[in-house]
Amino acid sequence: MAWFQKSKKGLTPKEKPELPDGLWLKCENCSEIIFRKELQKNRFVCQKCRFHFRVGSRDYIEMLLDEGSFREFNQDLISVDPLKFKDSKRYTDRLQSAIKKTGINEAVRTGVGTIFERKVVLCVMDFEFFGGSVGSVVGEKIQRAIERAREGRYPLIIVSASGGMRMQEGLFSLMQMAKTACALAEFSQEKLPFISILTHPTTGGTTASFSMLGDVIIAEPGALIGFAGPRVIKQTIGQDLPPGFQRAEFLLQHGFLDMIVDRSKLKETVALLLKHLSEEKKS
Repeated sequence: MAWFQKSKKGLTPKEKPELPDGLWLKCENCSEIIFRKELQKNRFVCQKCRFHFRVGSRDYIEMLLDEGSFREFNQDLISVDPLKFKDSKRYTDRLQSAIKKTGINEAVRTGVGTIFERKVVLCVMDFEFFGGSVGSVVGEKIQRAIERAREGRYPLIIVSASGGMRMQEGLFSLMQMAKTACALAEFSQEKLPFISILTHPTTGGTTASFSMLGDVIIAEPGALIGFAGPRVIKQTIGQDLPPGFQRAEFLLQHGFLDMIVDRSKLKETVALLLKHLSEEKKS
């Protein structure tokens, strides 16, 4: 419905009233206006079109793990500036801004917890921290989490949300692709289950390394998943891309994913997969 006001020149559009800050949200897909508390109860999924809003690491920890079971480790690791990188701001200043904004020290949180009383090691990336980019500390924390899972013989779950490698750390960042992939290769030899959950977006070197190495790869509906972004690919090849290119549904259709799971069923699905994978790997 359009909003109008009278003027000497007739009816003219008037400024639409702003939604009260934080109380209401508009769905990015269907434009439905949703009361924030109702959306939160529904795990930030639009009840009208099932659009999955982007959420942070705290939300996924609450969604996946039994209440109060998460015990974080290596949370005090903080990135340094090996290249003395500066663009419009110094890298160190950007890091401090990200820490202040998000309340966490890096783009991934790692810890142990339980899913229906089954102990797991969980890594959850947070896109709000530097676009979920992978630098030296993110790679180190994920590697340490993999080692913790291997030593304790726990299942491993990694929730990805990332724009790729962190350019401010150059090759130090790119090395994390090989580092995490090697750690997962050793983990796989122990016949322990690894479930990879891809959320919106999962792109760049994150997709080209640990995110696509799960025994089972799950994606949320509508998640953007790929290496280079669709606009970059279109500009490179000079052709229009197929509808929904690099979205979870397209990747499932072409065999890159095992399943797409609505957030409301994520914990139950992961628990069932862990049960079957653990039994299969024992046999």
